[in-house]
Amino acid sequence: MKTAIIGFSGSGKSELFRALAGPGTPGNRAMVKVPEPRLEPLCDLFKPKKSTHTEIEFMNLPGGGSSSLGNKILSDIRGFECLLVVLDAYSGTQDPIAQLNAIEAELIISDLAVIEKKLERMQEDKKKAKHLHDPGQEEMLTKARGILEQDRPLREYPDLAARDALRGFAFLSSKPVLYAWNVAEDSLGGFKTPLDSTGMGHVAFSARLERELSELEDRQELLEFMQELGIQGSVLDRVISRAYDLLGLITFLTVGEKEVCSWPLKRGKNAWEAAGVIHSDIQKGFIRAEVLGWEDFVACKSFKKAREQGVLRLEGKEYIVRDGDIITFRFNV
Repeated sequence: MKTAIIGFSGSGKSELFRALAGPGTPGNRAMVKVPEPRLEPLCDLFKPKKSTHTEIEFMNLPGGGSSSLGNKILSDIRGFECLLVVLDAYSGTQDPIAQLNAIEAELIISDLAVIEKKLERMQEDKKKAKHLHDPGQEEMLTKARGILEQDRPLREYPDLAARDALRGFAFLSSKPVLYAWNVAEDSLGGFKTPLDSTGMGHVAFSARLERELSELEDRQELLEFMQELGIQGSVLDRVISRAYDLLGLITFLTVGEKEVCSWPLKRGKNAWEAAGVIHSDIQKGFIRAEVLGWEDFVACKSFKKAREQGVLRLEGKEYIVRDGDIITFRFNV
């Protein structure tokens, strides 16, 4: 999962990046492990040679003025799956609501420009040769333009943005966005973020404080410090949790003596699609999925007991994977 960190100059995005990436991380890019406490008991049982966490790529995009992201950043973020936008709610010299509205406007205007250009080319194609024209795509682009002209981002219409005819445009306003409100440390307790909406979430944090916490090497000292400050989880935990929610992701697990792994999967996907997340060969040769739900594993504490109690089951391609499912794929290639 590729997440771009963006924001106006002075918002605190570089400090947030350091808090997420950890101290000493060079450059503007970091691969960060997704915390997954369910791996530990599986490792205790299987004693694998290694355990592998899902990773998120965070990229701190340089640039951005005091009141505009600029065309370069708008172009750069097109290849990212999620946007993490930092707002200055600590300095007192900026209006974070105005910043949010300005960024939303830039995303919408950028998408409108793309649509207008494409529709113009379509009109030219109509004149040249009818077979070059796609009336279905034109209809969907026109519908998307109407939404944007009402100052509504396309993320509020996920079914439309996900259509094959539109997906290739990678519309900026269709991307899930998590607004990170950089708040003064002494204001954290009483700070209220706006309500979440479709594809848009909010999290409040103190960039300076979180960067300092990330530099603490003693785990016990860190937990005690966070407890004193009333912080429920690090900003990394909260950002990843919210990003998973926005992207509609769940986690499934695979186990064995060689490796225990966690994998991301879109909510509602089936076992055959989960197999493809691991390797195309497993998907191609899919036979059955041996599935043990996480709650059943916790109750049984072993696969042998789970099998005896009939909760370790065989499922076909169409089985809808649930969060925490432990899956062993049977396949033949």
